[in-house]
Amino acid sequence: MLTGPFSNSLLPQRVRRLFGGEPCRLQVAALPWRKMEDGVEVLLITSRDTGRWVLPKGWPEGDEPLYEAAAREAVEEAGISGGIAQKTVGSYFYNKVHASGTESPCEVQVFPLEVKEVASKWREKGQRKRKWVKPREATRMVNEPDLVKLIARFAADPSR
Repeated sequence: MLTGPFSNSLLPQRVRRLFGGEPCRLQVAALPWRKMEDGVEVLLITSRDTGRWVLPKGWPEGDEPLYEAAAREAVEEAGISGGIAQKTVGSYFYNKVHASGTESPCEVQVFPLEVKEVASKWREKGQRKRKWVKPREATRMVNEPDLVKLIARFAADPSR
């Protein structure tokens, strides 16, 4: 078992920097959540290309603060808005597959978004599905192992 500086998900990025390769690109995501009587639920959406369950995410634009970019992506991709945290709850890494078949390594900074409004119509409604689920179910639905851990850690104490 690895310990110390090589024990976390940053190992692939450290190896890439050491041996070269395409640099990691930065994306932002909202972790939409709401309080329920029996705990917390999170909102997942499907990706447009593969239909995988993911968080609303995308690229920051210009000088836009990262948390504001995450909130914008939540509106565009999921039709939701509310209170976005200015501090990240963590990050995860994945390889974005482009239409050409090439891949780009991405780091996704995740910002909790307490959902206050859910629109019936939104920009990408016809391209995505959305689903409210308990955190335990969400961890079974997403594919990225680091995102699974992040959701579980957040759900244990959303007030952080």
